[in-house]
Amino acid sequence: MTTPALLVLGNANVDLVLGEVDGWPAIGTEVVVQRSEQRAGGSAGNTALALTGLRVPHRFIASTGTDPNGLWLRAQFDGQSSVWINDAADTTLTVGIVHKGGDRVFFTTPGHLQSARLEDLTAHIPEAPHSQAHAILSGNFLMPAIAAGTVALLDQLKTKNWRTAIDPGWPVEGWTAANRASFQTWLQTADIALINAEEAKGFTGLDDLDVAAETLAKTLQAHQRLVIKRGPDGASAYTRDTVVHVPAPDVTVIDTVGAGDTFNAAFLAALSENNTIQAALEHGVETAARAISTFPRRYA
Repeated sequence: MTTPALLVLGNANVDLVLGEVDGWPAIGTEVVVQRSEQRAGGSAGNTALALTGLRVPHRFIASTGTDPNGLWLRAQFDGQSSVWINDAADTTLTVGIVHKGGDRVFFTTPGHLQSARLEDLTAHIPEAPHSQAHAILSGNFLMPAIAAGTVALLDQLKTKNWRTAIDPGWPVEGWTAANRASFQTWLQTADIALINAEEAKGFTGLDDLDVAAETLAKTLQAHQRLVIKRGPDGASAYTRDTVVHVPAPDVTVIDTVGAGDTFNAAFLAALSENNTIQAALEHGVETAARAISTFPRRYA
């Protein structure tokens, strides 16, 4: 079987999305919400689902627990594109509470992601099919063993000729000195870093996003790119010396869960077809905007 030009590795879990709420309720009260949806999620999972929705060939390597939720979760993905690993634990569950305007907060159980093993991922990495093939590692902050071995994983991907991308997510413990050090090392190792505005500000400790972006861009090597997803303000791609920005279309937001992961899918799909950074940003922003403004979600 031919290896596709996009490889997705990282976290998949069950998402239960509820909303909308207007403000945070007081302890001991009950709130009735108008919408709920159980769906497959996780940063890497959302990227794989978006690639399936875009009809882009890919390979998705991830784990689930061995409980009924794990079986349900696997069934939500394209079976021919997925390589599944068993973790002896309950499958991780995330509850996403959507606030008016589309913002959200997540509550996540440790579950199987705490048990995910680096060697299980590396055992399934194929040789890249061509020089524009991209591999993305997502959500590694939620997987302790994967986080500890991220540099080794990125190096192995490079030995198999993949161009590497990373979207680590928000560190559960916050931006401790150890998490900042890990994040900096990952940025120095991956070819492309895909982060959102809050992560850029959180890592740098700077409240001004443009200053935070410029600070991060100065650390890039000549071949590296930093992409910052700015939500309703679009997305920007940086090298050490240049920046390309694409605004987002004006849409009516239903919920933003997985918006950045959907952007990742479309952006990397465009790069894997040798498109320009400008075209890749446009494809990423347009696809994410479509996803967050449709129910059921549409990608293409």
